[in-house]
Amino acid sequence: MRVAAHTLGCKLNFAETSHLLRRFTEAGHTVVGFHSEADLYIINTCTVTAIAERKCRTAIRQATRLNPNAQVAVIGCFAQNERSQIEQIPGVTIILGNDQKHRLLELVTGHPSQVTGHSSQISDHWEFSPAYSANDRTRTFLKIQDGCDYFCTYCAIPLARGRSRSATIEEVVSMAHKIGQSGAKEIVLTGVNTGTFGLHTGERFIDLLRRLDEVESIARYRISSIEPNLIDEEIIDFTAQSRAFLPHFHIPLQAGSDNVLRLMHRHYDTALYRERIEYIKQRMPDACIAADIIAGFNGESEEDFEETKRFVENLPLSYLHVFTYSERPHTAALKLTPRTDMHLRRQRSQQLHTISERKMADFVESQLGKRRAVLWESSRHAGEMYGLTDNYIRVRQNYAPELSNTVTEVTLSKENIVIGAPTD
Repeated sequence: MRVAAHTLGCKLNFAETSHLLRRFTEAGHTVVGFHSEADLYIINTCTVTAIAERKCRTAIRQATRLNPNAQVAVIGCFAQNERSQIEQIPGVTIILGNDQKHRLLELVTGHPSQVTGHSSQISDHWEFSPAYSANDRTRTFLKIQDGCDYFCTYCAIPLARGRSRSATIEEVVSMAHKIGQSGAKEIVLTGVNTGTFGLHTGERFIDLLRRLDEVESIARYRISSIEPNLIDEEIIDFTAQSRAFLPHFHIPLQAGSDNVLRLMHRHYDTALYRERIEYIKQRMPDACIAADIIAGFNGESEEDFEETKRFVENLPLSYLHVFTYSERPHTAALKLTPRTDMHLRRQRSQQLHTISERKMADFVESQLGKRRAVLWESSRHAGEMYGLTDNYIRVRQNYAPELSNTVTEVTLSKENIVIGAPTD
């Protein structure tokens, strides 16, 4: 069977899709590109925004055009939360929520004559399914945690993925050794709420980091995202002196107004957030720090938004991931008023994008002339190759195949830096 996959959303989804495809390959099936003719199309979905759900529908239409007789499996977060919507989309033959998507291989038999759906109440789902990506020779996304207990008022992810749960330290270290044996040099630790690793097993995230630092076959680690209330001084101090953990942090902010943070039911205030960011820069002055932020949340006043702008402008952040607020079904934020006009949401989003671009330019400017360690990618583009510094600046140079998947020191300049935040 020819199997193709398309992934929407977060690094965690990419890790899980790669794990599924690896199982299909081990069972004797052939993986092809999503724009090729296949017998099975897998669409691993996201439900963070309405845009992600529209992209899911587009991917389904693409699959059915390529092969009208193919099976189309829609799996993941959108499938978990909105199965009834997906059942109405022509061409879908299999719908699997997050609790069942790991069973896709065993469930694909023949050509079902009607939509097959498998899912249970995700709140009853406590199993942890390990996964890591393997389609990039240089870096791998390693799933260490799933689910979330926070229930922020804007977020549908706990409804789609269930309560927080994680692998054990021994399981993660074992997967890291396997990844090292495959030749990959960098691991990105992924999860829904990564910092809650070990919450229900009596283990600690910092102890996981210390054990991973001892896996010498892995040269570099990044933490994909960690909540500000969970990245304490112990983790920051460890990273500052670590062999392999890099000076690169992704710390969600969502709003720079304490009023809005309360409406969002976040677990910190702006004072704690500022404290964490300033301590990181004190210990690692060249660290890259990214922040998620939502524009136009329900109940956000003009004064709140101006407060958010001042807050991020005065923080040593490197860039922002800006999201225009999108109402999610079944979330508590639907009850909040007043609702911000969509045109105003987009205006605020654009203002934050502008701030982000300025911050990224300032961060890059601060790094000119410094020598940083770069992991070079294997791919070639118009005679050039690309890589990421330890502090997450994308650079380029003339293609030299012997440098692929190696780490070298590079002096940063306007000529070799690729302007703009990396998108992976």
